[in-house]
Amino acid sequence: MLIHGSSVTFGARGVLITGAPGTGKSSLALSLMAIGADLISDDRTILRRDDCDLWAEAPEAIRGQIEARGFGILNAHASGPARVVLAVDLDRTEDQRLPPMRHTEFLGLAVPLVLGANAPHLHVALRQYVLAGRHA
Repeated sequence: MLIHGSSVTFGARGVLITGAPGTGKSSLALSLMAIGADLISDDRTILRRDDCDLWAEAPEAIRGQIEARGFGILNAHASGPARVVLAVDLDRTEDQRLPPMRHTEFLGLAVPLVLGANAPHLHVALRQYVLAGRHA
């Protein structure tokens, strides 16, 4: 399944970033890369299911490339495939201070979901979430 989304990984844990064009998927990926993530794919991500896990990888034509608005296409260390452990929806804003656990579904698998539009601390909170989890 090819989706319009970017993806990064912290070690073996992947984050899938979705949203309409212009919502900041590449910018968020760059911010995550600045604090230790590796790029899986920018703008288009291939998703595949392997038993109970969802995996993200880059189409070969764009592997190791990320768009930086105003700079052009930048080269990046290519990583992946990686198991997706968290999805971010940049089309929706979180309106709760302590939101409930949310999930979205890809290829019949539930993936934890964070609503991320207009959250200035999103990149650092995502890093902490992926590396240490979320307290129920």
